Parts: sequence; structure tokens; C-alpha cells
Amino acid sequence: MTNNDILRRIRYIFDYNDDKMIDIFAQANYEITRIDLCDLLQKDYETNYKDCSDLILASFLNGLINEKRGKRDGEQPIPEENLTNNSIFMKLKIALNLKAEDILEIMDLVEYPIRKHELTSFFRKPNHRNYTKCKGQVLRKFIKGLQLKYRPTP
Repeated sequence: MTNNDILRRIRYIFDYNDDKMIDIFAQANYEITRIDLCDLLQKDYETNYKDCSDLILASFLNGLINEKRGKRDGEQPIPEENLTNNSIFMKLKIALNLKAEDILEIMDLVEYPIRKHELTSFFRKPNHRNYTKCKGQVLRKFIKGLQLKYRPTP
């Protein structure tokens, strides 16, 4: 799953238009033009496709946290230049204020059961002995579950 896919899916899940997306980027102190945003949202086979870097996605996710939870006092977090599936998962968890039980329910929606100890291992620091790398399949299923929860089809 590419950063562009994640950006497109989050836009779809929450039904954000271009103006809202630009506003979310702005909440993380990242300026993006409508043209650049449209290029990021293109499919990789389309002519104006632009690759979404980790820095751009991290900025968007930080803005999403600010949008959903409100800006925290003091200095704003600096967007990471290297994102992992674990950090993307963590940022979505924070933005949506999800507890472990909520995530387990979301994973059940996509029939991808996961144990609580497996889930918590994704959110540990990389140097912790119980840290586990989040595989792309887990992140993909989680985002699909978010879609089923927040934008169910009739």
C-alpha cells in the first residue's frame, strides 16, 4: 500500500473535498496547492501522478490529528521523513481516539481477527523487546475496517 493509496482512502472514508484536505495539511503547518493535491490523489498510471513522500503523508496525518482531536499546546510535532506502517497505524489510532478494543472491533469488521497483545506490540518503541513490525496486510485491513465503520455502504 503506497502513501498515495493511504491518502486517497482517508479522503474517501471521511468524504473530504479538496478544500478540507488543504485545510488539514495547513493544520500541520504544511502548505499544499490544489494542483499538487490533485496530483497526489491521481492513480499511478495517470499522467499527472505525483509520488506522495513520507514527509507529505506524515504532515497530513499530523494535520488529521489536529483536525480530529484539536491542536495540542506548545510546539507542534515535526513530521517524520521516514514513515513505517507502525507509525501510520499509530497516527490513525491517535487521530480517531481509538482504544485497543475499538481497533479489535474494526479488525473484526474485515474478518481479520487479531489478539490484543499482537496489537499492542505494533505501538511499542522499535527498541522494545516485544515490538513487532506492522505488515502491509494488517494496515490495509485496518484502513478497510475504518471504511466499513465510518463510511458504510447502504
